[in-house]
Amino acid sequence: MEFINGGICAAKGFTAGGVHCGIRKNKTKKDLALIFSETKASAAAVYTTNLVKGAPLAVTKAHLIDGKAQAVICNSGNANTCNANGIEVAENMAKITAEALNISEDDVIVASTGVIGLPLDITPIKNSINTLTAALGNNSQDAAEGIMTTDTVQKEVAVSFEIGGVTCKIGGIAKGSGMIHPNMATMLVFITSDVAISSEMLQKALSKDIQSTFNMVSVDGDTSTNDMVTVLANGMAGNEEITAEGEAFDTFMKALNTVTVHLCRMIAGDGEGATKLLECVFTGAKDDATAKTVAKSVICSSLTKAAMFGADANWGRVLCAIGYSGADVDVTKVDVSFTSAKGTIPVCKDGSGIEFSEEIAKEILLEKEITINVGLNSGEFTSTAWGCDLTYEYVKINGDYRT
Repeated sequence: MEFINGGICAAKGFTAGGVHCGIRKNKTKKDLALIFSETKASAAAVYTTNLVKGAPLAVTKAHLIDGKAQAVICNSGNANTCNANGIEVAENMAKITAEALNISEDDVIVASTGVIGLPLDITPIKNSINTLTAALGNNSQDAAEGIMTTDTVQKEVAVSFEIGGVTCKIGGIAKGSGMIHPNMATMLVFITSDVAISSEMLQKALSKDIQSTFNMVSVDGDTSTNDMVTVLANGMAGNEEITAEGEAFDTFMKALNTVTVHLCRMIAGDGEGATKLLECVFTGAKDDATAKTVAKSVICSSLTKAAMFGADANWGRVLCAIGYSGADVDVTKVDVSFTSAKGTIPVCKDGSGIEFSEEIAKEILLEKEITINVGLNSGEFTSTAWGCDLTYEYVKINGDYRT
């Protein structure tokens, strides 16, 4: 398996594009994106668990009942959530996209992201749809820009791998910077592949993967209203269709996980106002549930996140988060260390502090990527969670997000 260029256009038969249609006031930023497959593809999706859901999710869920799709249309700048005519607008987005591409509107996935509670005018989208379809090509980066809100960098990745001697590809783009918290889904992620796989197995792969990837990302503790992860697999690679578990399915799962973990790290590292990517690695848990619970608790701890911002090796906050996680943990066995490109420093052994150099710890924690290593020493299960530091800039961004 190797990383390749192309993002969502790396897989055979997929094109993408992005334009500024006028939803966002800043004319230099694209606010409308389109992904298209030459042929109808197997499709799978997971959705936010927030009870308040954006209208596009309802429309997409209805369109994916048959497990098939051929295009994705997404706007940024307006979430189309909590609007009386939200469903109508989302359905119209699918309709005008289908007409422009000459496909069925039931094969269009619809997504929106941005401010909640503002009516979404369909006019700019309608007026720009022909320009958008004309822009389709090897333009993954344009689509990645078109779905950004407070993101500061585009997020895309692709890998190449083999199934049964056939070269296959899978790629993805994502947006996510704030309103990121475990409870799938909490961001927008669009993944494409040319692997031949049934809709049922594709859904199984995605639903399983998110438990250890997107469900383990937290920026600020807020679960979004709109976001979802979707995967389209059009089968154009020509491998024998995956219809059951086995070696081919495992290989696809590994490739999917490589893409999703990469996007998780990009989302966490680009958290609103963030200066550091935090990776929390737990080992030695007695079961999978414990490993995931404590990892989420630590990565979500505002005090731990603030300490990392200040490059303060305050390991007590890590133990505190473990203690209130609700997991059954023997805290007298817990070890903690911090790692970065500057090295590793142990700070806690068997639940108690040990002597360490504050100067060396500071040097380690001033790096852009920090790993919080926690050994529970009570079993063989592991888990990883991703997040970011908590900064002054986060409050500034969200203090006037709407205005």
